[in-house]
Amino acid sequence: MTVPIESAPRNHVLVVDDELSVRELLADALDAYGYTIRTAASAAEGYRIVEEGDTHLILSDIDMPGESGLDLLRRIKAHDADIDVIMVTGVVDVDTAIGAIREGAADYVAKPFNIEEVRIVVERTVRNRLLVLENRAYQLHLEEMVRQRTRELEESYEATLQALVTALDYRDNETQGHSFRVVEYAEQVARRVGVGEADLAWIRRGAILHDVGKIGVPDAILRKPGKLDPDEWVEMRRHPEMGYRMLRHIGYFTPALDIVLSHQERWDGSGYPRGLKGEEIPLGARIFAVVDTFDAMTSDRPYRRALSVDAAREEVRRFAGIQFDPRVAAAFLSIGDEIWAEIRARVRRDLDATVSRLRDEGA
Repeated sequence: MTVPIESAPRNHVLVVDDELSVRELLADALDAYGYTIRTAASAAEGYRIVEEGDTHLILSDIDMPGESGLDLLRRIKAHDADIDVIMVTGVVDVDTAIGAIREGAADYVAKPFNIEEVRIVVERTVRNRLLVLENRAYQLHLEEMVRQRTRELEESYEATLQALVTALDYRDNETQGHSFRVVEYAEQVARRVGVGEADLAWIRRGAILHDVGKIGVPDAILRKPGKLDPDEWVEMRRHPEMGYRMLRHIGYFTPALDIVLSHQERWDGSGYPRGLKGEEIPLGARIFAVVDTFDAMTSDRPYRRALSVDAAREEVRRFAGIQFDPRVAAAFLSIGDEIWAEIRARVRRDLDATVSRLRDEGA
C-alpha cells in the first residue's frame, strides 16, 4: 500500500557557496533537470532563505568566510531535520566527508564537479527522503489504524460490560441500578481525593465490575428475600475471588481488578477475602467500600427500609477508621446531598430508557 506523502514534489533546492561561478554552475545544471533553484552567497543568507520556507534540499560549500557549511548544517538540522543537506568540498577529503555525514549531511560532492555525478547524488538524496517520508506517513497510518481498532475493541468491551452488569442487576432484584450508581458515586469521591483521569477510568470500570463474581452465586442465595444464614454468607463471600478469577486473564481489565477483589476489605483488617488492613487495601477499593455501603444503606431491602441520606452519612462518619479509610470518608462527607440525589435520578432514568429500548427491540 502506498500512502500519499505530499501533493507537490520535493524539488526546491538551495545552493550556498561564496563563489558566484560555483553557484551559477550548480544552479544552471539543476535547473535543467527540473529543480526550482535559489542561491545564497553565505551560510547566514542561506539560513534566512530556509526560514522563509519551501526549501527541500541544500547544496552547501563547507569552506566559506564566516559561518562554515558545517555550521549551516547544524542550524538546518536543528530547524527542520527533513531538509537534506549535501556538502560540497573543494578536495576529496574522506575525513571531512565522514565528519559532515556524522553531523547529519545526506551526502557530499567534490570540486571540480562532474555534473552528472551531482545529478545522481541529488536525485538519490531526494528519492531517499521521499522514502523516509512515505514510511513515516505509513507508520502514522498504521498507528491510527491501531488506535481506531483499540477504540473499537474498548467500546466492545465496555458495551459487553454494560450488558453484563445490567443483566446482573436485574437478576438481583434488590440491587437494580446499584452497579451504575456506585460508578458515579465512586467517581465523585475519587476526584476529591486527587485521583487522576487515567486512574479514574479504571476506578469506574472496577466499580461497575465489582459484583461480577455474583454470577457464580446460586439464585437461591442471591434472590433470597430475607437475611442470609451463616452457610449462605460463606457462599456469598466467595464472590470477590470468583470475579477476580473470571477476569484476571483479560488483560484489558487488569487495572480494574483491585476493586473486584478487594471491595469487601475493611480499614481495620476485618474484611475479606484477604484481611487487608489500612493502606494495604488499594485506594480504588477503599473509595469503593464507602460508596458501596452508602448505596446499600440508602436502598430498600425486603427486610428493612432504606436509610435517609443524612442517616447513611452519619454511619459513614461513625465507621471512619474502622470500616473505612478516614481520608476517603472525609472526602465522601464533603459532597452535598444534592449530588447523590441527582445521580440516583439520572441512573433511574437511564435504566428505564434501556429497559424500554430492549423491550421495543424484542417486540
